[in-house]
Amino acid sequence: MEFKDYYDTLGVKPDAGEAEIKAAYRRLARKYHPDVSKESGAEDRFKAINEAYEALREPDRRKAYDQLRAGGYRGGDAFRGPPPGWQHGQDFGEDGADFSDFFESLFGARAGGAGRRGGARGGRDVHAHLTVDLHTAWRGGRERITLRDGAGERTLEVKIPAGILPGQQIRLAGQGSPGQHGGKAGDLILEVALREDARFRLEGRDVHLNLPVAPWEAALGATVTVPTLGGNVELRIPAGSDSGRKMRLRERGWPGQTPGDQIVTLVVHTPKAHSTEQRGLYEALARAYGDFDPRR
Repeated sequence: MEFKDYYDTLGVKPDAGEAEIKAAYRRLARKYHPDVSKESGAEDRFKAINEAYEALREPDRRKAYDQLRAGGYRGGDAFRGPPPGWQHGQDFGEDGADFSDFFESLFGARAGGAGRRGGARGGRDVHAHLTVDLHTAWRGGRERITLRDGAGERTLEVKIPAGILPGQQIRLAGQGSPGQHGGKAGDLILEVALREDARFRLEGRDVHLNLPVAPWEAALGATVTVPTLGGNVELRIPAGSDSGRKMRLRERGWPGQTPGDQIVTLVVHTPKAHSTEQRGLYEALARAYGDFDPRR
């Protein structure tokens, strides 16, 4: 059996605060969760991350581990077991949990061992990613997700609140790891990401759209139909508009207590001259604007 350096597993220093340890755990758990990671060995890394966090998240358990580590042990060192007088197995038993022999030797024996606790213990929260399309996140809706855990596969239906932003979380009570000895199950915490959209781009609460317009629409002005996440609207393009001009549709962006706007960027598209007549029209335009220099 080898000694495990839980600080190294989470990528934090031994003097890291509780908030830093929790943030490191969440970041790594999201990265290596078997449901989202395609990296080789992600499942084993995910288990190691969970074990490290379980060892360090409670102050008494961390203090006991730090005292042992202060004896000079480092990750990978041979470890024969806790020193004489070690009393923490019964305090922190995790009967039935999928932890290493090292963890079990410190904080609790396996099922049937001396460290088994009879009292109820709540299950741990489980973190995962949920990617939804822009339209569903804008209007709200439902998504079905399939999770793989020790009990096999299970499918859940998740309610998506209207206007949820990337990085926000949805908590499903009781859908995390099961409790021990009748304890309450943990929660499933889903961090939301938005699927890339072909037309719309979200920045803060503003929705951005590039709108193709013809040269004559930009030059003469026109009223055109513009798509928004809430449906089509009419937009008046002022005469003499250049490509790259930005126009704002008030409160047509992301919903919320203060709704965002939709920012429309005009992109002038020039049609090709496919016939002699069309080429002649361009030549006439060039003569009419002979003194115009767009690079001046």
